[in-house]
Parts: sequence; C-alpha cells; structure tokens
Amino acid sequence: MELLSVNLGRPRPVPYTDQPQGVTGIDKRPAVGPVRVTAPGPKGIGGSGLAGDAVCELRHHGGDDQAVYAYAREDLDTWERELGRSLANGCFGENLTTGGLDVSGALVGERWRIGSEVVLEVTSGRIPCRTFQGHLGERSWVKRFTRKGVTGAYLRVIEPGEIRAGDPIEIVHRPDHDVTAALEFRATTTERELLPRLLAAGPALHPEALSAARAYVAAQGH
Repeated sequence: MELLSVNLGRPRPVPYTDQPQGVTGIDKRPAVGPVRVTAPGPKGIGGSGLAGDAVCELRHHGGDDQAVYAYAREDLDTWERELGRSLANGCFGENLTTGGLDVSGALVGERWRIGSEVVLEVTSGRIPCRTFQGHLGERSWVKRFTRKGVTGAYLRVIEPGEIRAGDPIEIVHRPDHDVTAALEFRATTTERELLPRLLAAGPALHPEALSAARAYVAAQGH
C-alpha cells in the first residue's frame, strides 16, 4: 500500500459552485516534494489539513473531521473504463491518491500511518455535490456516483507531519466493527434504515453522521 500522489488545489472561479465568491479548490494537482499535514480546526472555520490546499466552501467541506480526502487509484481506473476518459490523480478532488488500499471499504476509526510521521483516521464517506458534477462535466454525476457508492474516505489528523508521493501506507489500527466509509455513505444518503448500524463506530464516526444515527434511533423508539 502506498501513497501515489498528494494533491493540492488552488482557488479558482467557476460557474458551477454555490460558494459565495464563486470559487472552488476542487481541481487538485499532484504536489512536488513534501506536504505538511495538520488538523485544520473545527468545521466552518478550518479548511484543509494539507498546507497549500484550498477549501473554499467551509460550510460543507474541511474541518478536523474532513481534514483529508482519499480516493483509490484502482477506483479511478474503474471509472475511467466506465466513463471512457482519462482521470488524473486528484481529479475527484482527493488529497491522497492511494495504491493497493480499499479506501471505500476502510472502517470508520481505521488508522493509517503514511510515511514515518503522519497518522490519519477514517471518519466517513464523501457525499457528492454540484461542484463535483460541474468539475467533471458529467451529466447526472451526483446520481451516478451515489448509486455506485464508491465514495473514498474522509480522514482526521491524529498525528501531524509531512507526507509525499511514494510514502508507504500502513494500517496501524482496525476497529472491531463492520462500519465502512461506504456503509456510512449509504446510511446517510439512500438507505437511512442502515443508520442504527453506524452507532457501532462510536465517536470515531463523523459527528454529523453520529448525530443523524442517534436521532434516527430515537425517532424509531429503539
């Protein structure tokens, strides 16, 4: 398992975002050299966990529980075949493009050591948005991405440090439950009856998903 690229985005104006200034950092490109990774702060205030990476829409993106977004190169390759086009590392807006790692199948609370310093923890899957669809230029992309459910994973920073392309990735902790990033995504989007299962992940789960699961269970009288 290895880190194939570390991808950073700069703010740029586009016609397909609801961000108040009309800019987005979703168009991420592989960085040359090491990149510093730190916890960015609470959602709404903190942006990306990667130095030099722009998160422009702080209402929905960034913050400690979505500090880093990872997507597997193998899943990009599958999308390449389905869409009939080339998809470069970073084109899904992912900070980390990985090789040899089932990112969407990673367990919430699973921890990865990348290189010699950084430890990240999986919190949730990625919900597609209008900006993602506009960036790729694929019609009905939000529905298609949702239907496939290969979401990649958001991660929080447990131990800061520097990472770079080529760093090894090691899974250093795997929790004792079956709540994957992909399952979390399905439960919070199209299959809400799965929400009670998320509670097994406990506080490692993204706080918004944890609140949704608790509210669902309370409403059902369980």
